[in-house]
Amino acid sequence: MGEVPAIVGVAGALAGIVIVILVVALFIRRQRINLTDTGSPEEKPAWMATTPPAESLAATEGAGVYGQEAGEKVAAPFVEQIEDIVRARLRADATLADVQVDLGSAADGSLEIWVEGKRYTAIDELPDSRLQAIFKEAIEHWA
Repeated sequence: MGEVPAIVGVAGALAGIVIVILVVALFIRRQRINLTDTGSPEEKPAWMATTPPAESLAATEGAGVYGQEAGEKVAAPFVEQIEDIVRARLRADATLADVQVDLGSAADGSLEIWVEGKRYTAIDELPDSRLQAIFKEAIEHWA
C-alpha cells in the first residue's frame, strides 16, 4: 500500500515539471513573434496601413478579408472600426440611414472614402456637411 502514494507523488511531480516546461516554451515562443513592434511607440507597422497583396486578395475568392463583406473595400483594421462607427451613426439618423459608405486604402496607402459609389480622398470633399460632421465625430470617438 505504501507504493501507491509514492507512485502518485512521482506522477504528480512529473506532471508539474511537464506543465512548467510547456509554460516556459509558450512564453519563449510568444517572445519570438511580434507583429506590432516597430521600435517606436508612436509608429505603427507598415502592414497595418497597407492593402494585402493581390495574391492574398485573390485567394479569398470573395469571402472577404479582415471580416469584411464581399465587395467591400479593403482597409486597415482601425479604418474598418471607424467605418463601423460612421455606419452606426448614419443608421441612427433617419435622413442618412440609406447612405452607402465604404472606406478603403488606395494603392499608395492613402484613405479613400466612398459615398454612394463616388470616391473622395478627404472628409472636407464630402458633398454633405452632415456627412463631414459624422466622419469627424467618428474619428474623434475612435481616438
